Amino acid sequence: MAAITWIFSILFIFSFAPNLASKTITGNAKVVDGDTIHIGLNKIRLHGIDAPETNQTCEKKNVAWLCGKESTQALINFINNKKVICNVKGTDQYKRYISVCFVNKLDMNEFMVKNGWAIAYRFYSKDYTESEDKAKKDKVGIWQGSFQEPYLFRKNN
Repeated sequence: MAAITWIFSILFIFSFAPNLASKTITGNAKVVDGDTIHIGLNKIRLHGIDAPETNQTCEKKNVAWLCGKESTQALINFINNKKVICNVKGTDQYKRYISVCFVNKLDMNEFMVKNGWAIAYRFYSKDYTESEDKAKKDKVGIWQGSFQEPYLFRKNN
């Protein structure tokens, strides 16, 4: 009987929890790096992608280049001071909103992967794997040379 009471208590609590899947955040974005933005006080991590860290370098013809800064700049250029609309899918361990974001109805997350400024973050999603395959084939962005996957760079630094 106690187990049934406990189960109903949990279901009751969750029935009143906010539904993040229907939350939308809109406004002017401040770009933190190639996969993170802030809209007002809302910290937003772009769903399904992983971009080089701002201080990360990649190699092109055995020469290091600032791929992290270029990834960040690509996102700044894509947004271009326009209104950003983010559809929240959940939150992460750092209390950031995990979101798919749009500028003029264009998927910002997909843009970053398709243009080689982020990888499809397969650990969390398979949503952008086709865009990554195209970027690899076209040798754009970080695919012009070699790089350490961003999550490994974070782990090692």
